[in-house]
Amino acid sequence: MTMLAVPLSAFLREHLPRERKASPHTCEAYAYSFQLLVRFAAGRLKVRPSQLVVEQLDVPLVLAFLEHVETERGCSARTRNARLAAIHSFFRFLEYRVPSCLEQARQIGAIPTKKTDQALVRHLDRDEIRALLDAPDPRSAAGLRDRAMLHLAFAAGLRVSELVGLRLDQLERGLAPCVHVMGKGRRERVLPLWKETAAAITAWLRARAPDGDPELFLNAAGRAMTRSGFEYILAKHVAIAAERQPSIAGKRVTPHVLRHSCAMHTLQATGDVRKVALWLGHASLQSTEIYLRADPTEKLEALAGMAPPGLRRGKFQVPDTLIAMLKAAGRS
Repeated sequence: MTMLAVPLSAFLREHLPRERKASPHTCEAYAYSFQLLVRFAAGRLKVRPSQLVVEQLDVPLVLAFLEHVETERGCSARTRNARLAAIHSFFRFLEYRVPSCLEQARQIGAIPTKKTDQALVRHLDRDEIRALLDAPDPRSAAGLRDRAMLHLAFAAGLRVSELVGLRLDQLERGLAPCVHVMGKGRRERVLPLWKETAAAITAWLRARAPDGDPELFLNAAGRAMTRSGFEYILAKHVAIAAERQPSIAGKRVTPHVLRHSCAMHTLQATGDVRKVALWLGHASLQSTEIYLRADPTEKLEALAGMAPPGLRRGKFQVPDTLIAMLKAAGRS
């Protein structure tokens, strides 16, 4: 028997951050997935979490956990697949460290992911974006910070982890201001800033405390802004923007919706999905095709280029008795 705590600690503390160079967000998400799994397994097996062994995480238990994630926790199939991805990764790690678990790892690795619905992306139109960007009060330091964060999140199409992790040394000011972004998969990209976005960031830098963490955006305590902190700020200003633009009230606006909005506006402005992929830092065009499905412009152009089917005039032969009946029916 192999105690679970030892290889799981090595997986989360050494393999992911050091060997795989996974992002802090990925490490945090995987750790939370195993926190849920360990609690579920300990409760089901009636043992303390520290007493769990690897061999107890068999296929029936993992399947029961995934069912628990969807039914009792009310999570979506996407979340269920994310939890399964963490489990798959851990057992691939075990294949080379615990040879006695090879068959167990093979069986768990064969658990398939669930197919999910490919819904259209949610995004904000131009009037809604303008109302949101104008919501923060520029007369306070917090308002200047919030305005700069919203401008940069939308204009650069940043993921929330990219936004809150942006450091001062990743910002270039001058004649051509831009930001260096280290994105998903450790892919770096350089994004130029709109004049309005650069002006909003400059105004925040004047009000920003000189000390504190090296990140660009700080909270009231001078520490780096967190994901939950930005989500709270966004929700607050969405409520303010809804007073000016009521259509926002009917939408669920998350940090990723700002990224989707940037992608949709870029696609409509350029008509080139490759430029959208470069701007967002996608590894392949397959990830960007979701915006083509949501944008009706391409479909309208295709429809306009198609000639309507021509129908040749033909003759329809009917019995004389039928014609007589129809004529009689028309006169009655």
